[in-house]
Amino acid sequence: MLGFVLVLTASGAWLTKARTASWQRPLWVAIYPINADSSEASSRYIRTLDNSAYAPIDAFFAREAARYAVALSPPVETHLYAPVVELPPVLAPDSGPIGSLWWSLKMRYWAWSTTHARDEATPDVQMFVLYHDPDRAVAVPHSVGLQKGMLGIVHAFAARRAAAPNDVVITHELMHTLGATDKYDPETDAPRFPDGYADPDRKPLLPQVRAEIMAGRMMTSPTTWEMPDSLEAVVMGALSAREIHWER
Repeated sequence: MLGFVLVLTASGAWLTKARTASWQRPLWVAIYPINADSSEASSRYIRTLDNSAYAPIDAFFAREAARYAVALSPPVETHLYAPVVELPPVLAPDSGPIGSLWWSLKMRYWAWSTTHARDEATPDVQMFVLYHDPDRAVAVPHSVGLQKGMLGIVHAFAARRAAAPNDVVITHELMHTLGATDKYDPETDAPRFPDGYADPDRKPLLPQVRAEIMAGRMMTSPTTWEMPDSLEAVVMGALSAREIHWER
């Protein structure tokens, strides 16, 4: 069964990537909320969600598409789907390359098995957002976006005050599913110059006042950086745009 599903999902992902490369129609993105910690706070927050909760993501892509003269409006449409109950497979920190590959295969099977029988439109990209009670968790696990399988796993805080920062993380991982690469130093998390700077030609260069989406942070001094508060302070850099086939 696993092999059959992987062949099925791989062919679907290939067709989606081919459509994405041409950007001839809006990309349909399904967002599946998940109660990650079985808390009442997370359940309560998920019940408040509707499609407008993710409107800033659509607005970000529309704004950046206009900057890169992408003749498609809107280029991305997010849609809230019914919550998923089952938690996704967990990637162990010491998995290594083989373990990571096996986890990726299990993830793709899990995504198919939890959603294929639903009476919902088949999306181009699946984003599973795992919400955590901020009163229980100071930090959340690392999020990931997989180009193979066109799916993302995002860990977020279940609080209205965290909605805007959550959107930044969701958008970053969504960009990964489209082929964009990270633009920060994996050892320090500092944005990489010039591709990880929103305004690499700014004079003076620092402080940067916006973040590049695939860097996820903005340099405020030669040794400090911070995360943006919302997508209003985020742009898509030229290299990231080329990686998702937005050519200027």
